[in-house]
Amino acid sequence: MTIRERLFQVQDLAYRDFQSPLVPNISKETMIGVRTPQLRSLAKEIHSSPEEADFLKELPHKYFEENMLHFFLIALTKDFNLCIEQVESFLPYIDCWPVCDQSSPKCFKKNHQSLLPFIKKWIASDHIYTARFAMRMLMNEFLDQDFDPIYLEWVAGKKGPQDQDDYYLKMMQAWYFATALAKQYEASLPYLEKHKLEIWTHNKTIQKAIESFRVTEEHKKYLKSLRIY
Repeated sequence: MTIRERLFQVQDLAYRDFQSPLVPNISKETMIGVRTPQLRSLAKEIHSSPEEADFLKELPHKYFEENMLHFFLIALTKDFNLCIEQVESFLPYIDCWPVCDQSSPKCFKKNHQSLLPFIKKWIASDHIYTARFAMRMLMNEFLDQDFDPIYLEWVAGKKGPQDQDDYYLKMMQAWYFATALAKQYEASLPYLEKHKLEIWTHNKTIQKAIESFRVTEEHKKYLKSLRIY
């Protein structure tokens, strides 16, 4: 049985109907209807097998769930150099936010300095989901002990391609800065005080920060005063 056949074997059409409106930029016909825990379970089952090796070569995939599975498999790769090779091969094929956002390679945590040049390259990409993934890696991996204020500038300075709707890029910028306000408040606050973000991103950052339980009530009160009307 092929991997695609195994995915259709656990198809849930009601779940597909629920999920499709959440990912409006891809066709419902490209969605099978498989829940994320089942995809993660399948990834663990076939990881390091000849079946996995063949599947990772089958780009582009036809279905949303195949892309999800592909990134879950990459996330399990322990060798950093191989993982980077797999990520770079796959990033151009990412076409929606769930595929971009639900996979984080475990080996990245122990290889921060080696990872940074790739993040800097990815964030400069004109492919929205490549840049979004880079921002998410900065958010996940570099807002704690390995934080450097220059990373805030990398995110704030990124502009979307002129010929594309960059909503999903701006949303990630807002998510990043809202998280930065929770973890690196003093460093990130000037980006709002000095209006260094686009107005939509500025206000969305404040909204998300106010909704966060990790931001203090005192900080939330001040952030509300920085909204642009």
